[in-house]
Amino acid sequence: MTDRPLPALRLRLTLPGDVPFGPGKADLLQGISETGSISAAGRAMSMSYRRAWTLVEEMNAAFATPLVETSRGGAEGGGAKLSQQGIAMLALYRRMQRDAETVTAQTRAGVAAMLANMSDET
Repeated sequence: MTDRPLPALRLRLTLPGDVPFGPGKADLLQGISETGSISAAGRAMSMSYRRAWTLVEEMNAAFATPLVETSRGGAEGGGAKLSQQGIAMLALYRRMQRDAETVTAQTRAGVAAMLANMSDET
């Protein structure tokens, strides 16, 4: 069809209670997994500590068991980690992203072929 880049696809689930779960929350979970810290994960996404905490609380409330487990600070310092359900949810969401990208590639290529040329090569 065309060599143009495919339009981006953003997958957002709507959980019961109209709670959204999309790429931002998945990236926050990934960051918590990698850093062991809600604040560090939020900072890496240019997000305030309060916003990151609010998103974690929203996710934890939406699932049967929390996705993120936290420990209070102290001499050893606090921290956060994904629960088994958090690890599973992140893996499922990433799988859905990959599947959706694959399934819609040809259709998005059709859209790309219809787009105006936005490059600097005019």
